[in-house]
Amino acid sequence: MEQISFQRLFSGLSGQEQEILDLADGFAKKELYPLAQRMDDEEWWPPDVFKEIARNGYFGITVPEEYGGMGLDQMTVALVGQAFSRWNHALALSWGAHETLCMHNILRNANEAQKRKYLPALCKGTLVGALGLTEPGAGSDALGSMRTTARRDGDSYILNGNKMFITNGPIADVVLVYAKTDPAMGAHGISAFIVEKGMPGFSVAQKLKKMGFRGSPTGELVFDNCRVPAEQLVGEEGRGVKIVMSGLDIERALMGPLCLGVSERALALSLDYACTRKQFGRPIADFQLIQDKLARMYTWVESIRVFTYQTMRAASQIGHEDGGRGEIHKITAAAVMHAADAMHMVLDEAVQIHGGTGLMWESEINRLYRSIKLAEIGAGTTEVRKMIISGELLRG
Repeated sequence: MEQISFQRLFSGLSGQEQEILDLADGFAKKELYPLAQRMDDEEWWPPDVFKEIARNGYFGITVPEEYGGMGLDQMTVALVGQAFSRWNHALALSWGAHETLCMHNILRNANEAQKRKYLPALCKGTLVGALGLTEPGAGSDALGSMRTTARRDGDSYILNGNKMFITNGPIADVVLVYAKTDPAMGAHGISAFIVEKGMPGFSVAQKLKKMGFRGSPTGELVFDNCRVPAEQLVGEEGRGVKIVMSGLDIERALMGPLCLGVSERALALSLDYACTRKQFGRPIADFQLIQDKLARMYTWVESIRVFTYQTMRAASQIGHEDGGRGEIHKITAAAVMHAADAMHMVLDEAVQIHGGTGLMWESEINRLYRSIKLAEIGAGTTEVRKMIISGELLRG
């Protein structure tokens, strides 16, 4: 049996899924990888890259064809995210925020008029999407500590507050924003709105400078008496928590493919470096200590792959009322926690294999290493993931 066939069987991918992964990998290597260095060096955003991604069919993967999408499943989204992360993880992050946090949420929760207004343009990449949930004082307790408010005023809502650490915030044309329409109800008084760039009172306060994923624009958004037409309300007032929870586990699970892609690339770079770097007259790959590191890295990468794929298959089956609780809530939290932890170990050994080169800011392995912390903090910190897992275990 050919090696590639064995690899496909071991990974559990069907022939069609392997083809999707290979095609996305080829596209990312050719079109996205050449952008990665400048994006990291200058925190530069390629202005036409989303349109190019759309032209090649990598937006609207779960969106039905009638709205301009592909009508496929979350497993396909995971494979594309994995491939993109191998070659340009910063761009993969922005792609994911647009594809899943914004577009898929609109698909799952918006009314027909809203879907027809926004989904086709999001699929074409002519509109850039983002999700506005986290605030300066509301991170792990994003719902309970939310301070952004939305007050009904005739045919509009008036939004006031700030959103912090928003992926795609500085470049977004459309933001799915959560705000409290009934502050007295706490987390149960939250509603969701589609806010467009240019609506009065909506602005980007600052573009944030990050340690890792530097090419993915992250910012603080300000709503200062921002007037949003009432038809921009998604669902009903007070339904925001259900909207968050309906997509929470899918959004969390998709961090796994990003970790997988980065880890795969780190292993490939380390293998190449170990075979070409010579010390004491021999390639360092000849030394058992380096072989030990490579073997451990491979094992960690494969463990991410298996857990991630299984979780994404389960996440594809999540119904509107199933997210944020029970078995899937536990599994997605565990999968992302493992992916982040294992990626940390892979990258730590990768930098060690690269030695002094790994310490250099401009090296690719250094760029990958600086991505570790987002995976351990974003989409819920490792500590919160442990709380979710143990909570569901103890709940029985």
